[in-house]
Order: sequence, then C-alpha cells, then structure tokens
Amino acid sequence: MIDALAAEWLKIRTLRSTLIVLVVLAVFVGLMALLAVYAATAWDAMSPEQRSRSAVSDLAPLTEWVASLAMAVLGVLTITGEYGTGMIRTTFAAMPARSVVLTAKAGVVAAVSYVSGLAAVVATFAVSRLIIGDRPIPGQSAEPFADRLPLFLAMALSITMFALIGLFLGTLTRSAAGSIAILVAVWYLIPIVVNHLPAPWHERIGSLVPSALTGQLAGTGNPDSVYGSLLSPPVALAVMAAYVAVPYGLAALRVTRRDA
Repeated sequence: MIDALAAEWLKIRTLRSTLIVLVVLAVFVGLMALLAVYAATAWDAMSPEQRSRSAVSDLAPLTEWVASLAMAVLGVLTITGEYGTGMIRTTFAAMPARSVVLTAKAGVVAAVSYVSGLAAVVATFAVSRLIIGDRPIPGQSAEPFADRLPLFLAMALSITMFALIGLFLGTLTRSAAGSIAILVAVWYLIPIVVNHLPAPWHERIGSLVPSALTGQLAGTGNPDSVYGSLLSPPVALAVMAAYVAVPYGLAALRVTRRDA
C-alpha cells in the first residue's frame, strides 16, 4: 500500500489538472478578497438607512461551494485521464491488486482535497475578516476563529467527500464529461429541484443532499439556504460516509471485474 500511495502521489502532483484546480481555488480566494474590499468600501460610503438594508453573504461558505466542485473535477480527472491515455493498463500491470490502486488513489485525492479545501476556506475567512474588520455588516459573522474552526473542518470534509465522489464516478463511467455532468447535477441542480418539493419533503430530502451536510455536521444548521437541517451531527457524518462508501464499493467492483 505504501508503494501504491507513493505512486499515486507522484501522479497527482505532476498532473497539469492538479495545478489548474489549485490555481482556480487561489484565484477564487482572491476574488473573495476583492468582494470583501468592495463591501467594506461601500459600507463606509453608506448612510445609516442604506446600511440597514445592506447585507453581504458569509464568504467562506462560497469558497467551500466552489472548492467542492473544483476538487470533484480533480477527482474525476485523476482516474479518467489514465483511462483516456491507456496508462491505467500500465498501472494495473505494475500493481495487479486493482482495489489497492483504487484505495491508494482515494487516499491521495482525499488528502489533497482536504488540505487544499481547508486552506481555501480558512484563507477566505482570514482575509475577509482582516479587510472588513469590525464593520457590523449584516451577514458577516463576528465569531472568533476558534469558534468557527469546527465549521471549517466540516467544510473540508465536505469538499473531500465531493472529491471522492468525483473519483469514484470517474471510475464507474470512465468518462470525464459524463462524470462532471453528474457532479454538476448533484452539486447544483438537485438541491434546487428538491427545494421546490412540497412540505415536508423539501426539508426532509433537502437535509440529505450532499451540500446540506456541512452545516448539520458542524451543528450550525443551514439558515437562509435551500438546504434542510434535520440531521444531528453524527447522522450527518454517517450520511457523508455513505456518500463515499457506496460509490467506492461500486467502483471497486468495476475495476476488479472489468478489463482496463
């Protein structure tokens, strides 16, 4: 397993797509900083009446939202790129235990996505807090970093979940385009559709969609969003684990029972 992990780490750190995804995340953090600058500048120029009608969304969850899709795409490309070039045959020839290869890929993708996702959301929080300062802009949390750390850790876990779903979807479909289309549906379209279901189903099903799990895992819920908030943190963690375990099991069957 150590050799497999080392091999997969070498692959992912030399992939061009890895660099592109990390650059996209860094650029988005920069855009959030610019948004914080704009919000602070606009706030300073507002009258008290205008300030009472003004609000700015919390920026760290926006970074988590984008990072989830970005890392999911990286997960897809980590495996579909090998299938597309035929290098997967070389990989399996060097290491015939295909389930070990898949597990090693999952471990490396999880580590990269967790560290990168956590860094992105923490950087967004730190930079936006530094820029906005003590301005009481509605929508901006005044909680100290230590109080928000559980939420940031939950965000990183959610980003990792999406990355692994992307990896396993790519293994199942062997198609980057098909896998990314499914991911976009799970990430964006399905929550919108669920939100339009009649009560109480929109709340019940909306609590189970992948993007709804972060707030429930951290115990903050999902206020002012399309997601439900019916799950306790342990149940949210179990649902998150299921979103990883089920595709992993299907993907493991796929790679062990089908030719490369």
